[in-house]
Amino acid sequence: MKLRSLVHIIVMVCFGIVSAEAQHAISIETELIPGEKKLNNSQEVVYVNTSDQILSEIYFFDWANSFASKSTPLAVRFGENFNDSFHFEKEEERGKTEIFSITNSSNETLEWDRGSEIDILKVTLDRHIAPGESYTIKFLYSVTLPYDKFTRYGKTREGNFNLRYWFLSPAEFNGEWQVYSNKNTEDLYLAPSDFRIKVTTPSAFKLTTDMNVLTEGITGSKRISYLQGSKRMRAELFLEKRLNYETIVTDKLEVVTDMKDRKVSPAMRALTVDRITHFLDEKLGPYPFPKLVVSEVEYRNNPVYGLNQLPDFISPFPDGFEYDMELLKTATANYLENTIVLHPRKDYWLYGALQIYLMMEYVDTYYPNMKLIGTLSNFWIINWSHASDLEFNDQYPLLYLNMARNNLHQPLNTPKDSLTKFNKNIANAYYGGDGLHYLSDYLGKEPLQKAISEFYKNTVHQKSTSDNFREELKKQTDLPVDWFFDSYVNKRTTIDFKITKVEKRGDSLDVTVRNRRENNMPVSLYGVNKDKTIFKKWLPPIKDTVVVRVPAADVRKLELNKEANIPEYNRRNNTKNLKGLINRPIQFRLFQDVEDPKYNQLFFMPVFEYNLYDGLTVGPKLYNKTVLPKGIHYKVEPQYGFGSNTLVGNGSISYTQLYNGKLYAMRFGLSGSYFSYDTGLFYRRFTPYMTLAFRQKDLRKNEKQYINLRNINVSRDFNPNDPDQEPNYSVLNLQYVFSNPNLIHYFRSVIDYQISKDFSKLAASFEYRKLFKNNRQLNLRFYAGTFLYNNSPKDDNFYSFALDRPTDYLFDYNYYGRSEDTGLFSQQIIIAEGGFKSKLEPAFANSWIVTANASTNIWKWIYAYGDVGLVHNRGIGGGTEPVFDTGVRLSLVADYFELFFPLYSNLGWEPGLGNYDQRIRFIVTLSPKTLLSLFTREWY
Repeated sequence: MKLRSLVHIIVMVCFGIVSAEAQHAISIETELIPGEKKLNNSQEVVYVNTSDQILSEIYFFDWANSFASKSTPLAVRFGENFNDSFHFEKEEERGKTEIFSITNSSNETLEWDRGSEIDILKVTLDRHIAPGESYTIKFLYSVTLPYDKFTRYGKTREGNFNLRYWFLSPAEFNGEWQVYSNKNTEDLYLAPSDFRIKVTTPSAFKLTTDMNVLTEGITGSKRISYLQGSKRMRAELFLEKRLNYETIVTDKLEVVTDMKDRKVSPAMRALTVDRITHFLDEKLGPYPFPKLVVSEVEYRNNPVYGLNQLPDFISPFPDGFEYDMELLKTATANYLENTIVLHPRKDYWLYGALQIYLMMEYVDTYYPNMKLIGTLSNFWIINWSHASDLEFNDQYPLLYLNMARNNLHQPLNTPKDSLTKFNKNIANAYYGGDGLHYLSDYLGKEPLQKAISEFYKNTVHQKSTSDNFREELKKQTDLPVDWFFDSYVNKRTTIDFKITKVEKRGDSLDVTVRNRRENNMPVSLYGVNKDKTIFKKWLPPIKDTVVVRVPAADVRKLELNKEANIPEYNRRNNTKNLKGLINRPIQFRLFQDVEDPKYNQLFFMPVFEYNLYDGLTVGPKLYNKTVLPKGIHYKVEPQYGFGSNTLVGNGSISYTQLYNGKLYAMRFGLSGSYFSYDTGLFYRRFTPYMTLAFRQKDLRKNEKQYINLRNINVSRDFNPNDPDQEPNYSVLNLQYVFSNPNLIHYFRSVIDYQISKDFSKLAASFEYRKLFKNNRQLNLRFYAGTFLYNNSPKDDNFYSFALDRPTDYLFDYNYYGRSEDTGLFSQQIIIAEGGFKSKLEPAFANSWIVTANASTNIWKWIYAYGDVGLVHNRGIGGGTEPVFDTGVRLSLVADYFELFFPLYSNLGWEPGLGNYDQRIRFIVTLSPKTLLSLFTREWY
């Protein structure tokens, strides 16, 4: 029995050694056929079973095939991000994998299939693989490469080739297969493997790679390169006709890069590279490979946001700074991802956190006085603002809070493919890096730095998780650190501390600090006298409320998180003045600014608007909305109308409460306005309202639902030309909205109920858009409305359903000339109610209406449209009338800039009826807020 146990122990120990050290061996012979943008690959994989289970199948990533159709997970992801470039491209513009054979070491055919996700390959083995055993699989296949316009990898416009997912990669098995589809998140999971690659290209191409180049030579018209790499997790190749890469040799390693800046000399580039490599070596540890490739492609896929939007001629930063930061970010990412073996989809957050933290440390070391907006902070137009005070590293909490204040933030441990685009590219990495900065202030820099370097040293090329980093942190300090992982990393809750009470106790102060969120985190407390810090004290992790005693001597103010080392959701409640009446004085600023938590900020700016009756309106806008949204917003916009020579304007106040659930926001508010509705006639509108907003738990899904309740109260000047009008009215409106906008499938429905003294009506609309695989787009809209009762005069259509141009008695629509019946402004169309484009009779329905609107594209942005409907009126000359119209729609930007040219309708052939220019209808959106949504929808 003892002998058997001993043998068992020996076997397990040996297996542990095999599991820890054994690596897959991948041998590839590839030949580039540039004219066909194709690679012909012959590949052999020696797969080592490092698990403790017997395997009968092996999965492979075939991400080159994720470009093969318009229905792959990659194509769906492009659509979710409103990126239509992939969908509209022809098949030959995309890519695919064509497999000719899959065999074992004896060249016997093996069964394989793809399943529903065509970028995942399953190979069924002809025998089982026991733990520690290896199995050889041979592949013969070709890869048609996509153009680089989709992911920046593939064939470039210059005819070069950037190759990343160009071969079949064996998946990892750790109890279950870690295999998943390409979603343009750059997170393929390949365990450290040994590579041997033979690359054959036309002789004109030059190869750049971080693999070891064993030999390279030209035979006839071919260039043949032999590459070798050990413990590699990717094998990127860059093939260029004209070599853009330069090699910079440091005493740490060689850096090969095509990143250049014309304002930076070669000597300065070399000094920058040398400084970065020494910095990374000091902060992390030695790089285990002799060469590090830092490509422009990798940078463009993950740029330094803010810097990448600035043209050279207005760059506010000193020469070399942008190049330094861009190279640092990309080099740091590659340094980490080529050495630390984390799950790149599930545990990716630590890569991003370490990258951003190291960038913050680098700036603090070499650019300690760099401002967020650079030399613009010295500009007299800007230097009055709080934005000019912000340091460069202040951008990280600021951009995270942009998502948190919009209730769009996601936990750091969210799988990478489940993140919104803004969180994936920006906010989560920034929040992670700022979290390490928070830890650094709490623990001290030395313990955190020691934990990072030890974690790096102990996990290079070893499979690891963020839990290994947690354990390393615990070794370096006696302070608790579990809160960082349990609350900061794993929870969606934001951070918000508040001083609720201060009591004097002799020469001390008892300070009550409350954690206003459901987490358990520490906070720093400061005693302040004017600008001088009297003391700083870290409070241990607080779950609810804590009372701490601090010295009172010379302290005039108590403040939490004074140095903003904690990315708090709300720092406006962090201060308690011991002398004086208010904690935060009022501050007036010209134009909107970044939030300064030390002040109650009030902004004012000039406003210019236009409508036909008031003409150009000019005035100040006074408001409290900062760059980041907050709970209470108010604004007042008094304006002078140069057309009406009258003071007009509007104002509003709203309160928004955010929730972490299906109900994600509740808003209450009041709004009022005073403008002309006709020449010399004015209206006053006052509306209290409430909105409940619902969404899916998965923030990547665009589906949202709203319940709106409002009471619209309108008072109008009496119109002597319309003695029968009722100038004053009040309407109670209840509305349900379901919206699910996507590139491929768009759906929106509205159910609307209105009740007033004179009428009650119910209406419903449904919109659907479908983008087909042949690039044909179909747009359908249905509308139906009926009066439950209508006591208004039968010849008065003020409250009636409109066929083509609603009367807008609720003043919801942005008409530029709302009372116009003729002229250019009467041709403005807002697709609402009947949705017709031709002006037909009857134009209104005082009983019920049913319409259908359809359009489909003829060529790109040119559409054919058609509308049909039934209009029913009561009273003399009433009854049911069928109506229809057809025409051509030019959709330059859908829903924002469109033209409608009517052709045939109940009126006949409209181009032949005369005054055709007056029959053309248009949609023009001038609202900056509405236009901004066109550009932000793909990020949020």
